[in-house]
Amino acid sequence: MNDFYTAIRTAVDLITGFDSDLIEIVVLSLKISTSAVFIATLIGLPLAALIALRPFPGRSFVIAVLNSFMGLPPVVVGLLVYLLLSRAGPFGSYGLLFTPDAMIIAQTFLVLPIIIALSRQTLTDLLQEYADPDLGRPL
Repeated sequence: MNDFYTAIRTAVDLITGFDSDLIEIVVLSLKISTSAVFIATLIGLPLAALIALRPFPGRSFVIAVLNSFMGLPPVVVGLLVYLLLSRAGPFGSYGLLFTPDAMIIAQTFLVLPIIIALSRQTLTDLLQEYADPDLGRPL
């Protein structure tokens, strides 16, 4: 119990003392997460619109896969990114492993299915709500 109290006390001291290393870590984390969401949004919104607006063969399957990818464990994504970026992997020559860029790639893979699936569902709902009943299609 004493170790737990010591750890909590140390954490509070670092936060209230505005430790420079802690601030650097927090800023890096925010940059990585913001970059990943921005990239996933640039990729995901057009794909969501395409899936929502254009019927195509296998559309239901694609939607089911996207919905199942929303529950993808982060450990699996981390392992896949590691295998892709390791020296023996196809992108190992770029030297990205264990860099902030690798973290951005991994987080992009994690958030991309969420952005696509939620955006597609929102667009589908809007299309149904604002469809012209006489024409059978959106205005």
